[in-house]
Amino acid sequence: MDEAWYQRVLSACALLPDLKVLPGGDMTQIGEKGINLSGGQKARIALARAVYARARTLILDDPLSAVDAHVGRHIFREVLGPHGLLAGATRILVTHQTQFLPLADKVVLLEQGGVLAQGGFAELQALTLSLTPTLTQP
Repeated sequence: MDEAWYQRVLSACALLPDLKVLPGGDMTQIGEKGINLSGGQKARIALARAVYARARTLILDDPLSAVDAHVGRHIFREVLGPHGLLAGATRILVTHQTQFLPLADKVVLLEQGGVLAQGGFAELQALTLSLTPTLTQP
């Protein structure tokens, strides 16, 4: 176990406050006959596992949807964003959190199960202003 990396991942995934309140900390049994976790805790634990494993490619299905806005910003900055722990990995992020789109290398806009448009954020923002307000910056 790489203890230094483990602590960086826990901090970046905003799990340290959660571990402080669990009876056994990171050794607490969860799930069946154990502690039940919130959706946000489950999402952050799953993300932390992938980050700790130093996965080179990650497909993330809206991991920020179940967390508070300030936690989502923290996780994006510390993990998912261009300077986060996953900066060297390929990250495919499915999200409704449009505030993070300007930091993406490529954006794919989906509508009714199909690709409506793809490209850089600025390019799509100009294109979609005539189509939909989806990519307007907050």
